[in-house]
Amino acid sequence: MIHKQLFIALGFLAFTACQKPKVEEAQKTPTTAEKTETVSTTTMPKTPKSGEPEMSVGLPPDQKALETAKKEQQNTSNVIYFKEGENKFLKEYETNITFKQITEDSRCPKDVNCIWAGAATAEIEVMGLHTRPVTLKLSTINDANKNYHKSQNFNGFSISLVEISPETTADKGFKALKGSYKIGLKFAKENSENQDGTTMK
Repeated sequence: MIHKQLFIALGFLAFTACQKPKVEEAQKTPTTAEKTETVSTTTMPKTPKSGEPEMSVGLPPDQKALETAKKEQQNTSNVIYFKEGENKFLKEYETNITFKQITEDSRCPKDVNCIWAGAATAEIEVMGLHTRPVTLKLSTINDANKNYHKSQNFNGFSISLVEISPETTADKGFKALKGSYKIGLKFAKENSENQDGTTMK
């Protein structure tokens, strides 16, 4: 009989031990009527407007950094991009421009060390409202001996080649990239920037 009582007592203790965590869990979780909804919002960091230099928080702006940012911004103003074969009429310059092709790309591939940086030359056709079409060749470097000109004048504006992409690599050279080139042309009033180009009118 003692065994029976001992067995019942142990069973009762085990039963209450199992029930105790369930009661504690029930007390911790609120009922549906007591539940409150928590909404968290994340604020995105404020990004500067395009064209504005990014600055550190809490530090006064560095004058030299501001001047550098302004120069970089001016370098990209008045730049118009063309895909190979693309034609655009630029109303503000009263000029029709066609990016014909890249005639040469001997630039050093970006993953190779070279002795000479090389040059790339873009052939564009320009035509003003009152002029005949003229073909200009603009290069990535200035070298009058090799007939490389970064900019040339036409119809009162200096047209400069500021960008050619993509860059050549060891795997993809000039022939592989033919037809997929893009260029950036910068326009400025004729005597405002440089005078090393050829004048065409």
